Amino acid sequence: MKTEIDARGKACPQPVIMTKAAVEKGEKELSVLVDNDVAASNVQRFLTKEGFSVSPHREGDTIVIEALAGENTHARPQEKSAPSYPSKGNKEEVAIFITRNILGGHDKELGEVLIKGFLGTLAQMDCPPRFIAFMNEGVLLALKGTSTCDHLLEMTEKGTTILVCGTCTNHFGVTEQVGVGTISNMFEITDTLLKATKVISI
Repeated sequence: MKTEIDARGKACPQPVIMTKAAVEKGEKELSVLVDNDVAASNVQRFLTKEGFSVSPHREGDTIVIEALAGENTHARPQEKSAPSYPSKGNKEEVAIFITRNILGGHDKELGEVLIKGFLGTLAQMDCPPRFIAFMNEGVLLALKGTSTCDHLLEMTEKGTTILVCGTCTNHFGVTEQVGVGTISNMFEITDTLLKATKVISI
């Protein structure tokens, strides 16, 4: 039976994430509904990579992507479990250092969309970064009631350690509003970044 995925109105990367979830459940025949060309292209590329034959068509403002699993498809039920992080030296321990509450340049509206999408995508990974440290405006991403805080909480359930600069939260007057991670300090954050095998700064 064909499975329909209605991803209309969903911001990137949600259409791909929704499609990926269906593929991982072992669905063999999909009908994905999106409302923009970028989402359609991303979904088609993902499905093709997974071994599906893809046939898109338009119905008014909706792009319908019909997909059928082929003989070489990767689609199969998968059991997910929280990743087990080994001790240092056995595997890369990635740390992400975030100092702004937007991603990219000076367009605040676009930057907010991008940072939400970035953290949301990390939260969907089977093995997200081992550490995420927030300083300066970045601490605002860890506040209660925000979608970014929800994404970070998802990552902590998979083993990610979240460090939030206490000096920064005090500066912005938001210490009591932090909803995830540990209120940390410059020494702990610096030590964590230096001990990580890879650091990505945003």
